[in-house]
Amino acid sequence: MNLVIDIGNTRTKFSVFNKGEVLITVPVNEFLPSHIDVLQNEHPGLKKVILSSVKDYSSELKNNLLKKFDYFIELDENTPLPIENCYKTPETLGKDRIAAAVGGFDLYPNNNLLIIDAGTAITYDLVNDKKQFLGGNISPGIEMRFKALNRFTGKLPHVKQEDFNKLFGETTEEAIRAGVQNGVVFEVDKAIDTFKEFYNNLKVIITGGDAEFFDKKLKNSFFVNFNLTALGLNRILEYNGEIQ
Repeated sequence: MNLVIDIGNTRTKFSVFNKGEVLITVPVNEFLPSHIDVLQNEHPGLKKVILSSVKDYSSELKNNLLKKFDYFIELDENTPLPIENCYKTPETLGKDRIAAAVGGFDLYPNNNLLIIDAGTAITYDLVNDKKQFLGGNISPGIEMRFKALNRFTGKLPHVKQEDFNKLFGETTEEAIRAGVQNGVVFEVDKAIDTFKEFYNNLKVIITGGDAEFFDKKLKNSFFVNFNLTALGLNRILEYNGEIQ
């Protein structure tokens, strides 16, 4: 059994895997050393752990992970991967991006994949059918767009995301919501169309906190997987165990 810890910019999640299947996924404000004892009491077979973090975390946590697990790795640009990383600056590549790419390829091997992670930012990452991560695009996420309109203008309010099915707004608040939310849909659909022009039989996977937003809004077909990053981290952990 494996423990996957994903410390992101705005939230932290941990998942327990058994033979490649996720048993639990839990969001927390912070993963603490005390969580380890609870998890190992509930899952005595928990022996291996992978940690992915985009920010600093306590040395106490790392020491406990090293002490209480038989096998521990922390994902970085030097971690061996089951796909080839062709990114020219791997040290700047977000860990969530490469983990999601691995997770996508594990689900759909031998396919061209476009992985869209709709979170704080919206990332578009491409994995080809030769097991190569080629790179991608980064654009502002939905909430970031709302905040930017408020912060960088004198009078526009900070509007929140809501269900909205109009083509345009009839008030300033509606106009912002239409601009941001419709704009994101237009962007994602156009991105998918463009990638499909260059890569045949392209499968599209959407993940991230705003993945559900795109349900029934895009004209293109896609798969949703909220655990894609965790699946990728678990596969990376297993792969490193295989090559030891």
